[in-house]
Amino acid sequence: MTIQWFPGHMAKARREVAEKLKFVDIVYELIDARLPLSSRNPMLDQIVQQKPRLILLNKSDLADPNQTNLWLNYFRDQGHHILALTAKDDRSVKQIVPASKKVLAEKMARDKERGLKPRAIRAMVLGIPNVGKSTLLNHLAGKKIASTGNRPGVTKGQQWLRFGSQLELLDTPGILWPKFEDPAVGKKLALTGAIKDDLLHLDDLALYELEIFCRFYPEQLKIRYKLTDDDLFMSLPELLLLISEKRGFKDDYERASEMLILELRQGRLGRYTLDRFEELSE
Repeated sequence: MTIQWFPGHMAKARREVAEKLKFVDIVYELIDARLPLSSRNPMLDQIVQQKPRLILLNKSDLADPNQTNLWLNYFRDQGHHILALTAKDDRSVKQIVPASKKVLAEKMARDKERGLKPRAIRAMVLGIPNVGKSTLLNHLAGKKIASTGNRPGVTKGQQWLRFGSQLELLDTPGILWPKFEDPAVGKKLALTGAIKDDLLHLDDLALYELEIFCRFYPEQLKIRYKLTDDDLFMSLPELLLLISEKRGFKDDYERASEMLILELRQGRLGRYTLDRFEELSE
């Protein structure tokens, strides 16, 4: 299964981001804690260049906490400023402005020496589709100001949003890149909802999900679907059919595939991380 999705509005958004970059102090790169590498757009370094950046590891409440800690240390060792958060949690979101001031400390000190009055931090939010940008904006504002949905492509254009006296944000549509060099990246993005489902073979995706959980989270799989240790040694198609039967779908593996993917996205299989830190060297 080869997965690609780069609609026209993404190409337009990429050009507009490059044009608007000069108006902001800092870039917030929003990535998925379940996919700390796969949800990073490789074009971003070229677009952002030397602009100060704060990486926001969103959806950390859905990710494997042990893996999240390993990835946080990895990014910090790479010289990045990074913050783990849950965009739906107000206390978590309130960490963003203090963290931004830390990243911009030298610039703010220079502005003060030049006699410039303090002003709101101007930031741009960048990330792939369905990574939680609109949810983050709504919780910063304390009200619904941006459309949200557990599907990609909800935000179509750029908009400036003001949050009190300390922060002004330029929201942008989710931007993917034209080609996934590693097919596994496309599968991981598809599993977490960054790519429209009508472009996918859901049965192939469900088999990939089962492969991941049999390997790294077998107990969560056993508990959710009432499986035994022996069941996990079946071939993946046989296991998918067994789960389908246990759920009363008989041999309707397509319905079972949809259910598996939906329950993964809803967090019903527990916390998980698809980008494994121990596989980084590979």
